[in-house]
Amino acid sequence: MIGPELIAVAVFLFTYALIIDERIHRAVAAMFGASVIVFLHIVPWEKIPEYIDLGTIFLLMGMMIIVNTARGSGLFEFIAIKTAKLANGSPMRVLLLFSLVTAVTSAFLDNVTTVLLLTPMLLYIANVMRITPLPFLIAEIFASNIGGAATLIGDPPNIMIGSAAGLTFNEFIINLGPIMVVDLVVVLGMLALIYRKVLHVSPDERAGIEKTFADLNEREAIRDVSLFKKSVAVIALVIGMFFVHDLLGLEPALVALIGASILLFWSRQPPEEIFEKIEWPALFFFGGLFVVVGALVETGTIATVAEFVVENVHSEGEAIMIIAWFAAIASAVVDNIPLTATLIPLIQDMGLSMDTYPLWWALSLGACLGGNGTAIGASANVVVLGIAARNNLSISFLEFLKVGMLVLFVTVGIGSAILYLNFAVL
Repeated sequence: MIGPELIAVAVFLFTYALIIDERIHRAVAAMFGASVIVFLHIVPWEKIPEYIDLGTIFLLMGMMIIVNTARGSGLFEFIAIKTAKLANGSPMRVLLLFSLVTAVTSAFLDNVTTVLLLTPMLLYIANVMRITPLPFLIAEIFASNIGGAATLIGDPPNIMIGSAAGLTFNEFIINLGPIMVVDLVVVLGMLALIYRKVLHVSPDERAGIEKTFADLNEREAIRDVSLFKKSVAVIALVIGMFFVHDLLGLEPALVALIGASILLFWSRQPPEEIFEKIEWPALFFFGGLFVVVGALVETGTIATVAEFVVENVHSEGEAIMIIAWFAAIASAVVDNIPLTATLIPLIQDMGLSMDTYPLWWALSLGACLGGNGTAIGASANVVVLGIAARNNLSISFLEFLKVGMLVLFVTVGIGSAILYLNFAVL
């Protein structure tokens, strides 16, 4: 008779294969895997609440409501046009400024939402400049993934890690923020060298571009002035509360939900329209995945793997390097969300024999930055390349791979070295 351990592993691998294959939506794959686990009583019904991380799900939900409400005001189009005008007709400056805006926005809003809002504007700007948007889109993807790695709320893996390990918003800023700043500066320097010829324009062309941008009025992008002001105020309030949530005794998920409720109440936007725009498939994906991974915990499979790893790792420094690089390489090939969900209980079990605090930062570093490696490594990559394809711009897997893997090895190399120095040497 097949034991529950083998069933849990088989369902996990089958679910993972469906997610990678992508012919079936990943939310459906996760829900199907979870239903099999519950039907076979691998995870008893009454234990499901123990494995579904409501902190992650409610934090995502709250931020989705805030962003979808603010989107109707024209706030994000305003930011994009304002940034383009600051570039003064220089394509290279557009790349650098938009990358900076993307990184900062992705640090405080979901990075998929950020690229959804900014990519159409980048395509428009490239069309005005009469140059290929390829460098802008590649830079946007890297900046989004790097910026999202800097904070608790910037990327789903960080939300999951923060909730599981009880890490605060400020701890993410302190431990990962400086690393991401260094990585962003290095990556932008690399991209400036790689695409310097493509982004070069003559003085006459630049003068024409500058005049075109000068004619754009960012204020005309604001469709609802009242909603614009309310959105800015609430987003500022939420970000401020994230910085002090531990002092207030509030969970990050509760901060997001409070902000969402304030903006909905204050703006009087029709809630049914806002709720329709919530990415429900993403939330159900998380819920199903938590149950599938929970089966590995329930059957002791994770504990067995953790014991093997601990026996073969002789120091925290080794563990930092192994987790960071394994998560990075794996995230370039498979979705970083199920990967993170699998490694979280593994690290928790490793806490029986070593300090896991630096290992959480290693996991976040690898899972978030590993997504830069390939065209399918992160959700933001898929979204940007999909929008590009709909606008008749094809970016091949290999074309992305050439730059993406270079960025992956440089950024993860810098980040893992800094973590090693901070926690294993100093």
